[in-house]
This record gives sequence, structure tokens and C-alpha cells, in this order.
Amino acid sequence: MTCTVGVSIGSLSKDSINRKLAHAVERLAPDTLQLREIGIGDLPLYNHDFDADFPEAGRAFKKAVEEVDALMFVTPEYNRSIPGALKNAIDWGSRPWGSNSFAHKPSAVIGTSPGKIGTAVGQQHLRSILSFVNSPELAQPEAYIQFTEGLIAADGEVRDESTRDFLLRWLETFEVFIGKVVRANRPAVP
Repeated sequence: MTCTVGVSIGSLSKDSINRKLAHAVERLAPDTLQLREIGIGDLPLYNHDFDADFPEAGRAFKKAVEEVDALMFVTPEYNRSIPGALKNAIDWGSRPWGSNSFAHKPSAVIGTSPGKIGTAVGQQHLRSILSFVNSPELAQPEAYIQFTEGLIAADGEVRDESTRDFLLRWLETFEVFIGKVVRANRPAVP
């Protein structure tokens, strides 16, 4: 079974190390996981006034989330939480009330920083938000990648063998998890 995975990168920086990690994961992904970025940078700040008439960027984001089989969030940690742009995107995707695009959509969280556990607290906040929007999450293995000089080449090649092996196992586990969630969400046949 081939699955499409929408990838949202929490950092808006074009030179973000989390963007580099997302490209490395895409390069390592098996052919059965087709990763494609769902951008978050064009979304205005969400507020309830938009619920009656979503702007085009909000509609496009919701549609992109709804068109994929699963979601991957690649995020840095900002001030012990997630970047505001990522929280804003999740707010857009979960609104208006009754049209939550994340509901029953399998998800996984990964991130990198120069510190050994740099994205751990941010990822925990993101997991709490994803639970609230009813997106089943890959719980284990958690993926906190310490970004060091030369870890990922410009073309996305992961140069550290143990990191590459970990990411391959993480992707395999995520693929199995997606299959389980998709099967569990199928309507029962009478």
C-alpha cells in the first residue's frame, strides 16, 4: 500500500535545520511512503472571524491536509514549545468547528536542534495539541535528532550511519502505524 504523507515544517526559515532534516527523511523514505510538503508560511493569523468565510490560504491548507493519508511534523523548539506558525496552521486545519481536517489522520513528530534533547519539550506540546485535534500519533520511537556539523549533506544525505539507521527504523515504524490507523478507521462492512 502506498501512502501519501503531508509534511509540515515548523520553521519558516529556508535554511532551517529542521527543513534539512525533512529533506533527509524524504530521501530515506521507502517508495511506499510518498512525502510532500504542506506549507504553513502563507497562512494569516487565525481568528474566529474567518470561520464564516475562510481565506484561500486557509482553504488550501485544509484541502492539502485532507488529501493525504498521514501527517509528519518536523519542528524546532521555540521557547519550550512549538513555533507560533505551526500552532497557527493547526488552528486553521481544525476549524471551523465540525470540520477538523486532522481528525483520525495518523501523525508523527520529529525534530532537530543543536542540543541533545532540544526538541523534546516542543514535541510534547505538539503531541498534546495533536491529541486534542484527534490525530492518532506515533508514540514510539520518539525522534529527537541532535544536529551536528556535517550530519546532513546539502543533497539530504544523512552522513552519520547511526542516525541514518535510526531514521530508517523510525520511517518503517511510522509506515506500519499508518497502516494500523487506516485499517482501524475503515467503515465496517455489514
